[in-house]
Amino acid sequence: MNRKFWLSIALASIMIVTAACGANTGKTGSENEGNTANAGANAGNTSEKTYKIAVSQIVEHPSLDATYDGFVAALKDAGIEEGKNLELDFNNAQGEQANIKTISQKIASSKSDLALGIATPTAQALADDVKDIPVLFAAVTDPVEAGIVTQLEAPGGNITGASDTNPAAITQTMDFIASQIPDVKNVGLVINEGEQNAVVMAKVAEEALAKHDIKLIKASVANSSDVKQAADSLVGRVDAIYITLDNMVVTGADAIIEVANENDIPFFSADRDTVEKGAFAAVGFKYYDHGYEVGQMAVEILKNGKKPAEMDVTVPQKLDFIFNMKAAAEQGITVTDEMKAFVKDQANNIIE
Repeated sequence: MNRKFWLSIALASIMIVTAACGANTGKTGSENEGNTANAGANAGNTSEKTYKIAVSQIVEHPSLDATYDGFVAALKDAGIEEGKNLELDFNNAQGEQANIKTISQKIASSKSDLALGIATPTAQALADDVKDIPVLFAAVTDPVEAGIVTQLEAPGGNITGASDTNPAAITQTMDFIASQIPDVKNVGLVINEGEQNAVVMAKVAEEALAKHDIKLIKASVANSSDVKQAADSLVGRVDAIYITLDNMVVTGADAIIEVANENDIPFFSADRDTVEKGAFAAVGFKYYDHGYEVGQMAVEILKNGKKPAEMDVTVPQKLDFIFNMKAAAEQGITVTDEMKAFVKDQANNIIE
């Protein structure tokens, strides 16, 4: 565990105000690899610059897609809009490491004004390969431990962005499990231990559970097709299941939901989107807001000349418990008034 990172998170949390949500927009990718984005103007309007932004996303799933949508919405709200003065080059690595490297090298040789990496592996590749243009990252758990930046405050270099983890969210989830799940002794974790952010979050969860004399039992996966087998292996051994912001595992979360429902095992996630799909609970935030905040950082760079080196890495601030009441019934959970009291915004975060 990188103690410097968590100390920096605590300091940054005091300073940051999460951006308000903007209008939604769809995802499209540009097939033009040319230099037109830097020509400086649209036809008939010689005063307006045209921007080109290249995006590398590790895989499509709801949280990462919402991050991208929020990013694009923030640009649009600032007057940078696809079809008018923005060319977007969206690249999906489909979860393949070889694709991640190919995409980052392609972006490095492009004439883009800015690059965005969504998720830790894509951000790491951009940090390694892209040196001549500003780089932003989103949906990265521990950018210091991952070697993307050396510090959260004024990180230096050409890269900054937003972490999607406040360690308080993990601790709050583990404390809830300890206090609200009857006779809990073991919590199962389906994990891809090759994903740095998952390892970091698992360590925080393990330490938080240990304070309650609860063990964390891991079931490792090598790809998303292993998730069902890993979840099945936990049946009869654990009293609850938890997953981190683990891209491979989140992609296969439907299989865990199936196992949890069939065996009455409370299923906790680290993201709202998985709760909306069928996990029981999470302490989280909206990834759309997360992406919107990074989009605002892009606007500061593109329009106002800010340097990534001077821009602090941000962390989520709007944390709240989210419950799925239908999932609770499927997983044999009686949701008490005491449980509901953990939810601050019950109108929006208790899903019936």
